[in-house]
Amino acid sequence: MAEDVKKRIERLRSEIRKHDYLYYVLNQPEISDRQYDKLFAGLKTLEQANPRLITADSPTQRVSQRPLEGFASVRHAVPMLSMDNTYNAEELRAFDERVRRQLGGLPLRGLPLRGEDYDYVVELKIDGLAISLRYEGGALVTAATRGDGEVGDDVTANVRTIKAIPLVLRDPSLVARRPSHESRAPDVLEVRGEVYMPTTAFVELNRLRTEAGEPVFANPRNAAAGSLKLLDARITATRNLSFFAYSIGELSVRMDSPGEPLAENHYRTLHRLKELGLPVNPNIKKAKDINEVINICLGWSEKRLKLDYIIDGMVIKINRFDQREILGATGRAPRWCISYKFPAEQAETTVESIDVQVGKSGILTPVANLTPVQLAGTTVKRASLHNFNELNRLDVRCGDTVVVEKAGEIIPQVVEVKKQLRPAGAVRFKIPRRCPNCGSAVAKDQDGVYIRCLNRGCLGQLKERFKYFAGRDQMDIENLGAALIEQLVDTGLVKNFADLYKLQKAQLIELERMAEKSAGNVIEAIDKSKTQPLWRLIAALGIPHIGGQSAQILAEHFGSLEALMTAQEQALEGIDQIGPTMAKSVYEYFRNEKNIAVINELLAAGVKPKQPKAKRTDSSATGKLAGKTIVVTGTLENFTRQRVEQAIRQAGGKTSSSVSKKTDFVLAGEEPGSKLDKARELGVKVINEKEFLEMIS
Repeated sequence: MAEDVKKRIERLRSEIRKHDYLYYVLNQPEISDRQYDKLFAGLKTLEQANPRLITADSPTQRVSQRPLEGFASVRHAVPMLSMDNTYNAEELRAFDERVRRQLGGLPLRGLPLRGEDYDYVVELKIDGLAISLRYEGGALVTAATRGDGEVGDDVTANVRTIKAIPLVLRDPSLVARRPSHESRAPDVLEVRGEVYMPTTAFVELNRLRTEAGEPVFANPRNAAAGSLKLLDARITATRNLSFFAYSIGELSVRMDSPGEPLAENHYRTLHRLKELGLPVNPNIKKAKDINEVINICLGWSEKRLKLDYIIDGMVIKINRFDQREILGATGRAPRWCISYKFPAEQAETTVESIDVQVGKSGILTPVANLTPVQLAGTTVKRASLHNFNELNRLDVRCGDTVVVEKAGEIIPQVVEVKKQLRPAGAVRFKIPRRCPNCGSAVAKDQDGVYIRCLNRGCLGQLKERFKYFAGRDQMDIENLGAALIEQLVDTGLVKNFADLYKLQKAQLIELERMAEKSAGNVIEAIDKSKTQPLWRLIAALGIPHIGGQSAQILAEHFGSLEALMTAQEQALEGIDQIGPTMAKSVYEYFRNEKNIAVINELLAAGVKPKQPKAKRTDSSATGKLAGKTIVVTGTLENFTRQRVEQAIRQAGGKTSSSVSKKTDFVLAGEEPGSKLDKARELGVKVINEKEFLEMIS
């Protein structure tokens, strides 16, 4: 029976890996997302029932549940060198001339080499973060950032969350017939590539951060880099990062394995990486000479805008590895490759005025109002100046002629001030000492760059909170637009969310530009929103750090608003994808008397959110450790720390990092620490690994 379960688990793992390969590498999915999720859920259920069969390379084990304390350093076996840049066709031709001069007339494998006897590979230069992936025996063991080229940061836990990166390399014999010595992965293979954030994921991430009152990322590269340097991989897992492989570092095979494990040139090597299950950009081209290289580069200058990821240029590489050895490298860059950088699309315009916006969390943001200008296919009228530090650095003033470009082709930003064109009398913008909306005092965030209005009753903040509450991704109240909200707040008709549900049609008719029919539509839309799903109400409340996605997780976990409101911080923190910061924010929000009063008013006014559909009984309510709190100390034989904590949660228990009188058991392994002494001091029961396995089996 156990053997049958093991076979079923291996079959599911193999099938999921196959569909990952079809989706991320070949871009030819055979099943729907729903069918994939069903396979994944089936594997997870089997593994939960058989924790001893869980392996580190299982598709279910991508996300570490334990935040890191910091990043260890990794020394690259083969240095990750940088590249020299070119910016026009003439510089590319000069590069080609250097290659021709160095290769021409030099012997190669005993034969004279003609200067034209070489070709190029041209690739898209993805604007992301360079990563080195180390596979040993076909399994991913380490992922490291480039760092200074010699030493990088160990970001393995975060990289494992990227579904485009295989945890186990694929058997190439499943893809193409080849000699037996080529039908396996190398013993050691370092894969170099780029981790990036797709444009659609970047836009969605910034939308969620705006919802949660958090600062947005300036461009996808910053977002990708920031996501990889998070200490909590659970957050990284929500960022939808992806990956393209573009070269190899260290490569080794056993001495008894004949033949080449990959290929003799770069173009063929990329195809072999693809066969091993690694995603390779589909737009890679071979070019027979520099003229073809230039045509390919110029062709992508326009086509790049149609991609769902940002490229800031092209990379040109000599194809043959033996020719690369002849060309060698300088101290910092190879002589056999070079990048061609696209000029950023920019436009000049004039700053007509500078506004200060007040967000729903009180953040003051300077915004430049511009003379309309065309940029990257859209008309740009406004550009965020991000914060007052940035405003001062650029020294933007009203009347200035400025250069605007779209950060990552998405967000308009001012990158330069033409100070020589500055009109006489233009004065430096003064950082507000009081809120421009309510006149209250402002303060700079501790250890931050943002300035906030300290008055929670600020009408500017209140208006933004109402706009957010009624927004499409929250309570979705049609006909309740920004202009109407401005009037409702200014006239004092609404002072908190519950007041919306007390509005009368007669009150709305009295407002400017509000006819009887329009007033009726608004009342109808407000009434309709009373039964929105629970997650929409949670999101609409504007709890710091909680956007739509996390609101859905909370709604599904607790099932009712009442259960969420009474949840303890430790219980919140134990929920998958709800980290300590979010848990603390939710806990504190529902301990605020004013917030509770508004929620009670909402419920009294008839707001009755739909509860999530009932799910199968949660193990936390029925498991063998239901209601028990367990502290783990020492080294266990059958579990890593992550897996034992997962097993405890799956059995309905809770884990804690400290021993107290409320602790039910201390699970002690080899070389336990001071927690064991504390347990004995408090009289807490201590169990060993065998007893623990008997408890959960």
